[in-house]
Amino acid sequence: MRRPQRSDQKIGYLGPSGAEWGLGGTLLVMERLSGLDAAFLSLESPVDHMHVMAVAILDPSDVPGGFTARTMRRLVGERLSRIPQFRRRLVEVPFNLHHPLWVEDPDFDLEYHVRQVAAIAPGGERELASLVGEISSRQLDRTRPLWQFWVVEGLADGNVALVAKMHHSAIDGASGVDVLGHLVDLEPTPVAPEEELEPWRPDRVPTEIEMILGSVVSIARRPEQIARAGVNLGKGLIRLGQSALEGSMTGVAAPFTAPRLPWNAAITPHRKVAFSTVSLADVKVVKDAFGLTVNDVVLAVVSGALRIYLTGIDALPDKPLVAVVPTNVRTKNQKGVMGNVVSAMFASLPSHLPDPVHRLALVAESMGQAKQTQRDLGGTILGEWAEVATAPILSSGIRLYRRFSERMRPIYNLVVSNVPGPPVPVYMAGARVVSLVPMGPVFDGAGLNVTVLSYMDRVDVGFMACRETVPLLWSLAEAIPAAMEELLEAARDSAGVAASSTTEVDLTKDDAEVLGDEETAASASSHPSAER
Repeated sequence: MRRPQRSDQKIGYLGPSGAEWGLGGTLLVMERLSGLDAAFLSLESPVDHMHVMAVAILDPSDVPGGFTARTMRRLVGERLSRIPQFRRRLVEVPFNLHHPLWVEDPDFDLEYHVRQVAAIAPGGERELASLVGEISSRQLDRTRPLWQFWVVEGLADGNVALVAKMHHSAIDGASGVDVLGHLVDLEPTPVAPEEELEPWRPDRVPTEIEMILGSVVSIARRPEQIARAGVNLGKGLIRLGQSALEGSMTGVAAPFTAPRLPWNAAITPHRKVAFSTVSLADVKVVKDAFGLTVNDVVLAVVSGALRIYLTGIDALPDKPLVAVVPTNVRTKNQKGVMGNVVSAMFASLPSHLPDPVHRLALVAESMGQAKQTQRDLGGTILGEWAEVATAPILSSGIRLYRRFSERMRPIYNLVVSNVPGPPVPVYMAGARVVSLVPMGPVFDGAGLNVTVLSYMDRVDVGFMACRETVPLLWSLAEAIPAAMEELLEAARDSAGVAASSTTEVDLTKDDAEVLGDEETAASASSHPSAER
């Protein structure tokens, strides 16, 4: 990968808002965080850890000498030119005038970022999950690039685990899979490393004066950004009102309507992790039997598992749960863009209903309404308003919510995120990837995250929770296969097709890609007035 040419011109800050010029002598190659990326930094606190996790189980039997941290360091070192964000660290702008900058770390230390550890005996799934929970309970060091890999040996089956940890300010689900794509091969024999056309030389860190001047130039454009965001929001609200008048939004899930559950409380820094899996073929059997989508089925499985778990702890509410479902809203021109290009939908999970087919139909209806709401508002609304919000504003809003959160209804109950994974076998430094389990962060007031990823014929489910508010997390994970079996039995017995969404809308991009759905998807941000 050729590094940008240096010139005797002014310093340029390359970022989402365009070039920003400071004092000059050389060209500084750096990138300003987007508003949404910076929001994940503002959300972080001693109890809110804003990193995402993944666990890859690797079969090292065909790797000469085995798969160790040294193997992983060599692989990452050979492919660093493809993953420039691995060398970048944060630089805060003085006085929080603007979003922070990514700069190449002059003290980059690959050995610090790739470590080796052993699981405690007997090295089963629960021992691995316990270790991952411990790793997740510690925040990343903001003075270094915001990622770590842990190679875990000592697993009972002879396999090796790779635990990946990266800050949410740097990646979302889609860009995380892009990073994975740079580290895996489609054949057991690794692709020969690319030679860098120029030796890597880190850029100097900008001075405070340079950062202030660059921020002032960008701030001057803020009124234009606020006006554009306001116009797009106004148009979106008009479309949303029209949909409501047409009667297509009855019963739509909304914030601050969620019942309070045991994990809708203040969280601690301690994390607990659990895993589960179901067959993608089984998911598709249910999908085809009832004429719905793969995503509908997966959300219904999660809803059923939550019913089993909440019944077991005598905490099942008499109304639907509210889940936040993040969605990838990249346009074709943004494919491959790192960072966060996401929006979010509110979906009902009718765990209070005993009939699995009824739950499935209502999940499909709720998701149809959520997609319609997102289309009305525009998929880029969240990113636009995050772009104009400063760190002090975000921090003040977060502190205010935390202060009064116990006195109001929860905004939502949990996050359920779908991440598209490879549909074919992949290999990492010659080791076959057996499974991929993702995990997302939890937030104060909502201490449970469920993240789903498809890989080949598997649908792996990762659970991240606050240890104190969800102590029986493995009971929830073990309920996933039981909830899947409920729907399978209903599909086998079904003589017809369940009611589909009352509102016919195209799937979002995530819906089509996440779990191998064959349907053609349209981007959730495709409405012209929603484009920036």
